[in-house]
Amino acid sequence: MRNRNSVQFLDPDWPDLPESVGVLCTTRRGGVSPAPYDDGQGKGGLNLGVHVGDSPRCVERNRDIVRAELPAEPVWLSQVHGTAVIDAGTVDVLAHAPAPTADASYARERGVVCAVLSADCLPVLFCDAAGTMVAAAHAGWRGLAEGVLENTATAMYGAGARDLRAWLGAAIGPAKFEVGSEVLAAFLVRAEGHEDLVRAAFVPVPERPGKYLCNLYALARIALQRAGVHRITGGDFCTVSNSGRFYSYRRDGVTGRQASLIWLR
Repeated sequence: MRNRNSVQFLDPDWPDLPESVGVLCTTRRGGVSPAPYDDGQGKGGLNLGVHVGDSPRCVERNRDIVRAELPAEPVWLSQVHGTAVIDAGTVDVLAHAPAPTADASYARERGVVCAVLSADCLPVLFCDAAGTMVAAAHAGWRGLAEGVLENTATAMYGAGARDLRAWLGAAIGPAKFEVGSEVLAAFLVRAEGHEDLVRAAFVPVPERPGKYLCNLYALARIALQRAGVHRITGGDFCTVSNSGRFYSYRRDGVTGRQASLIWLR
């Protein structure tokens, strides 16, 4: 963690990150939003989501706080738990148009900031070994099951990237994410020879037949490796368990959103 004044950021443990790549991950601390979007300790929260019921003025001020740490206005997305990937460099962030509907974006130009919001879903940041392309993906269980990470890698390969690596941000941890059998079934549909690995990511809850504890981090690693991404780090935080640092929809219901952002310097 890194503190700047009253704002707390999460510094990714990403040892092979190229010097040309910038990364910023926010927490809930250091903004101006009131409860239930606060910092969990009675002070202003750094909610960055415009769609969660918070005051638009508070969200704008919070985004200004984050913007001061970045080379440009982020390319915010309208996330729908889908698999669409866009080229962030094609978005005019100054046009005040509605945010593009997608759950991932990539960038090849310096200063274009890819961003995803989350509050239990898994944010995944990508870059190539040469430090010439970056991407950010929002992977809730639906998007993860349907291929949002594979689509992101495919888009980067198609744009010329090679030797991709990824970092897994803060998400609901495997001890807190209880799901039904339909979630397991959704992942098995696209398991493609990895059925045993997929099943291992779902631990039955003995006292609740048909319920499982789901490991999003393990499922993301399966998806990434299937897409040819083998250098994977992160996956060390649980949003539900750490109310003092992270927003969590599963824990609180009405809550804010933190952001994971990446760009080329």
